[in-house]
Amino acid sequence: MVRHAFDAARGRLTPQAPLGARTWFRVGGAAEWLYQPADAQDLAYVLGRLSPELPVTTLGACSNVIIRDGGLEGIVIRLARGFADITIEADGIVAGSACLDATIAEHAAQAGLGGLEFLAGIPGSIGGAVRMNAGAYGSDMAAVLDWAEVITRDGALLRLDNAGLRFGYRRSGLPEGAVVVRARLHATPDDRAEIARRIAGIRTAREDSQPVRARTGGSTFRNPDASVSTRKAWELIDAAGCRGLRRGDAQVSEKHCNFLINLGGASAADLEGLGDEVRERVARHSGVSLHWEIKRLGRMETTPQ
Repeated sequence: MVRHAFDAARGRLTPQAPLGARTWFRVGGAAEWLYQPADAQDLAYVLGRLSPELPVTTLGACSNVIIRDGGLEGIVIRLARGFADITIEADGIVAGSACLDATIAEHAAQAGLGGLEFLAGIPGSIGGAVRMNAGAYGSDMAAVLDWAEVITRDGALLRLDNAGLRFGYRRSGLPEGAVVVRARLHATPDDRAEIARRIAGIRTAREDSQPVRARTGGSTFRNPDASVSTRKAWELIDAAGCRGLRRGDAQVSEKHCNFLINLGGASAADLEGLGDEVRERVARHSGVSLHWEIKRLGRMETTPQ
């Protein structure tokens, strides 16, 4: 059934493909089937032929995700080279969804386009940034996105404008199962040197405050709504005594305690279990329920009976 859907596909289909090495945490099991489409047309063709009952998961740069140790069932779509085109326009950039956020910031700077500097401080790719309304350093995707093109689960290509994406804090209203393939971000002409200075400042601030050289996945928990708590997630975690907390080789970063890090030998279960322990301790200490920002995907590894 799977192979039939890929009869005329131009991309690469690999059974039982290991995923751990592809993630920033370097953990996780295998994909039952890994599909790397050649381009948007190839992806639309395949999605239009896949059974609606077959699980489909889309991965980008794998920066903000924990792939569980039991791996992922069904089809895992990994967007790469065919989704990395960048087009510079007078007042913005059109980018493929596999383009890294930092790369977009660099291209904007070279073109003298301001307003996208914040992307230099966000790990991951544009497709994931659209899906989760990624933001940092005073801006987010909702503030700069004009439109995103997506391919729906049934293979249709749609262009959704900013309002149609229904952005909220660290979320969007993308149709269920839709894959972002391209997006346009608006920008403002500005002095190249000034843009470069702002990007350098963001990178320095990130280097100084975050464990950027560790095996990590970015911010672990969303900041609570102001109506719930005025403190940020890291402040709540720190107050609950979780800075440096460990489970095996999984650790709450001592540098920024809203980051989990893999010291080298952690499993996905170690990382997720540590995150849940942090949530429990914060809830006991402050009464605030932290919500995961990192996506946890796949099956828990089961021990054979």
